[in-house]
Amino acid sequence: MIEVVAKLGRGPVFLAGEVLECVITFTNPLSASSTSASSEMLAWASAQIHCQFHASENRVALPPSDGSKHDVQAENETVFVPNRGERGQCILSTPPKILFCDLRLDPGESKSYSYCETLPVDGPPSFRGQSVKYVYKLTIGCQRVNSPIKLLRVPFRVLVLHGLKDYQFPQDEAVAPSNPFLEEEEGLKKDSRLADLATELLMVATSRRSLHLYNISNTRGKVGTFCIFKTVYKIGEDVIGTFNFSEGDIPCLQFSVSLQTEESIQEEFQRRRGQPVSFTVHARHQESCLHTAQSSFSLPIPLSSTPGFTTNIVSLKWRLHFEFVTSGESAGTCLVRGSQSEAVTWTGVEQMEVDTFSWDLPIKVLPTNPILASYVSQFSCTNSITI
Repeated sequence: MIEVVAKLGRGPVFLAGEVLECVITFTNPLSASSTSASSEMLAWASAQIHCQFHASENRVALPPSDGSKHDVQAENETVFVPNRGERGQCILSTPPKILFCDLRLDPGESKSYSYCETLPVDGPPSFRGQSVKYVYKLTIGCQRVNSPIKLLRVPFRVLVLHGLKDYQFPQDEAVAPSNPFLEEEEGLKKDSRLADLATELLMVATSRRSLHLYNISNTRGKVGTFCIFKTVYKIGEDVIGTFNFSEGDIPCLQFSVSLQTEESIQEEFQRRRGQPVSFTVHARHQESCLHTAQSSFSLPIPLSSTPGFTTNIVSLKWRLHFEFVTSGESAGTCLVRGSQSEAVTWTGVEQMEVDTFSWDLPIKVLPTNPILASYVSQFSCTNSITI
């Protein structure tokens, strides 16, 4: 028996273009006092990253894939197919890397191997939607002689920030930013600078503030105004907006604001022409606002959510969805006298005519620092298997 443990040192979330590093440890768990006959042998071990795509058959029409026949691992098959047995199609993979050949482990002995690979920048982000899924995995395959291949799959999350692949790092390392107190390898140094660059680009893109003022009106007149200071955010931020109903002609009884994603399938891949778009609500604020001059809301963008993106099959967009309930009467008729005595009590009317209307405001949501997103990731940094 051999225990195989794979550990992602920095966390299970990465930016496309970063270097994923995983330490894989093979251990013979028998005590060192066992005889040499208890030694274990492995013929080989390899590792490879792949992105698996799965689509709902009811919503997405895809051309047939040749890879659908690789579903069952033959008993003595020696070909390493990382996505064997997985649902869907493998749309992206890195070249496989051999970790070792003919490994012998004595009782109590263990050996570790480091696997490093740059994540492709031209792939989609990790996404689990209602119509499609993009799932990234690092698969480690190992085999004993005359035994079936065993696969250890390490799922992780990939965030895509457009524009990173077009950045050219300085050729002269003497003028490149560096930390003189750390000794880093060349690949790790570039990877660290890539993460720093992404953080800087995100900060610049999401820190720009300018007043966006919108008039809220229906067919009968003005209800109020809505103010928001930016429309570009990164996951983990709060979307904050304010309302001013003091200058409205039509009384607003209630409003609600929903933070939503809009998942739409490209027309050529739709199962039915004109099929509806899928919406997912991530946060919602509702408030009764009769005789309220001003109000506000704050909606958090979950760190576990997927930033907006577009592929040849699916498009994901973010928006704020507003719903307003307005009175069909003037503001003064929304209250009635409850008594004719000197102490006047005002009470709400039992019935009144109302109008409802909605409004959608598109916003842009970008990724965030992958280390921050790792704190709420559902994936574990350590995965193991026994063979």
